[in-house]
Amino acid sequence: MSLDRKDFVITGCDERESEKSLRPNISYWQDAWRRLKKKPLAMIALGLLTTIILMCIFGPMLSPYKDFQQNGSLINKVPFGNHYFGTDHLGRDIFVRLWKGGRVSIEIGLMAAFIEMFLGTIYGGVSGYLGGVTDDIMMRIVEVINGIPYMIIVILVSIALEKGIFSLIIALCITAWTGIARVVRGQVLQLKESEYILAAKILGASVPRIILKHLIPNTFGVIIIYMTFDIPAFIFAEAFLSFIGLGVQPPNTSWGSMCAVGQTQMSFYPYQLIFPAVAISLTMLSFNLLGDGLRDALDPKLRQ
Repeated sequence: MSLDRKDFVITGCDERESEKSLRPNISYWQDAWRRLKKKPLAMIALGLLTTIILMCIFGPMLSPYKDFQQNGSLINKVPFGNHYFGTDHLGRDIFVRLWKGGRVSIEIGLMAAFIEMFLGTIYGGVSGYLGGVTDDIMMRIVEVINGIPYMIIVILVSIALEKGIFSLIIALCITAWTGIARVVRGQVLQLKESEYILAAKILGASVPRIILKHLIPNTFGVIIIYMTFDIPAFIFAEAFLSFIGLGVQPPNTSWGSMCAVGQTQMSFYPYQLIFPAVAISLTMLSFNLLGDGLRDALDPKLRQ
């Protein structure tokens, strides 16, 4: 008995639908955002960070006291009326000072992190890609820089330059970039043996192009995670240095400067220390929780 193809009918499968994708194609970053949204703590931290940043920008506009001028008749007043957070020992509105000081603290944290990222990424990328003797020399330089006590650098920079935001950022960045340089170097050592790097070499791509166009972009996930943990570290470092008098100087203010003033009034007016301390704590906690969420969201091994 001969069998004819016409005697058989395909059931349960539509040839017109067989080539369709079961779900729309999404990029790596879209998939990372989708996974990040499944992390409730990370999303709460992101919302809290957004609120804090918006308050630092627009918060002073919500008070009738746009500038925190001294007022002898309003010294050490508890929160009342239009003074939402009270006043300090010079009669200045704490609500306005808190958000204007937040601008300085967050600005220092972000600027220091971006400078650190730029220096460390380029240095680590070059060291990891070139390898050999060049890599050994560059890593020994990193070890020497790490061996210099951090506080000595801050003091020397403060002596050489005027105390302020600019000198503080320089002091924070002199040694901080070495950490991300090591992280990027480790990633580049793994990636430089990949097939697409070999293909770029065969096609005649120059060393700078391979590093900047192929290697570093593939380390962005690790860099972003590293930065989310370093930004709060810079904010805390600024608060500590301002607290001991080596950071932001009057008439400018920051959360660290406000804590330095508030601790002298802690026994009788604790709110002057509590408000800036809570702002620092919430900002650092939010960045760390967001960093934990990003670490999982940007892990390519977890992509589905």
